[in-house]
Amino acid sequence: QEEKNGNSTWGSSSTSGFILLGLSSNPQLQEPLFIIFLSMYLVTLLGNFLIIVVIRSDSRLHTPMYFFLSILSFIDICFTSVIVPKMLVNFLSETKTISYIGCLVQMYFFMAFVNTDSYLLASMAIDRLVAICNPLQYALIMSHRRCVILAVASCVISHLHALLRVLLMSRLSFCASHVIKHFFCDTQPVLKLSCSDTSSSQVVVMTETLAVIVTPFLCIIFSYLRIIVAILKIPSASGKWKTFSTCGSHLTIVVLFYGSAIYVYFRPLSSYSVVKDRVATVMYTVVTPMVNPFIYSLRNKDMKQGLGKLRDKIKF
Repeated sequence: QEEKNGNSTWGSSSTSGFILLGLSSNPQLQEPLFIIFLSMYLVTLLGNFLIIVVIRSDSRLHTPMYFFLSILSFIDICFTSVIVPKMLVNFLSETKTISYIGCLVQMYFFMAFVNTDSYLLASMAIDRLVAICNPLQYALIMSHRRCVILAVASCVISHLHALLRVLLMSRLSFCASHVIKHFFCDTQPVLKLSCSDTSSSQVVVMTETLAVIVTPFLCIIFSYLRIIVAILKIPSASGKWKTFSTCGSHLTIVVLFYGSAIYVYFRPLSSYSVVKDRVATVMYTVVTPMVNPFIYSLRNKDMKQGLGKLRDKIKF
């Protein structure tokens, strides 16, 4: 039935919907996948919510780094909630449809939250740079006011980027197949369905994506180059390791997030691979938000102490 729908001619995209094929079309895998992704989603919600509560409840964690981490955890909850609930419904549904407007809304909020994640990771890199390279001026440079400005700017730029992308997508026509070979409305698989000339859209999307996504990435690279130079100047090996260990959690998240995101988005549409891109997309949309709390809590002494204090408060 899906193949018939996929090959039939359909009218105006604004009055029709899409079919999301999901991770697998095998009926026997739908329930196991539902259980796996529901478990991962619940762990993501619980873990990130716990990070926010611990940071809010422990005054020692009211620092710029943990301020950005709490916002990052909130954004991770938001952007997984844009994708995973619909994916879970589709695992147990035969139709697996999403309306045209619903598709654009999902695309908008996904891009807005993912880009906000990117800018927050850059803000955290700047925080580590200042803490290591200019510790005496740290409190002055990373004041609460400046941290709030960085967080607000991250959100505003990301939402403007998402709005531009969705406006470009809304101008496209979809004349034949409306089967999206993905588990959510991502840009590349939706562009593949359009019968309009997408070359200009692709140029704008690639150029604007380079400007919006590469900017925070370059900021992170520059920050860590400066940090490495500063660490190399420390005479003792133990001093070098102690200083670098303060960046370990953040660097792990950066590698996980940007590694899979760059693989998916920084390639021409012609080289788009359904199976490989699904796996890479699952990495940064589901896996990374789930493991973030574990990476920050297991590798961080302050977070461990904060969790211990929260546990003691709950006992009493």
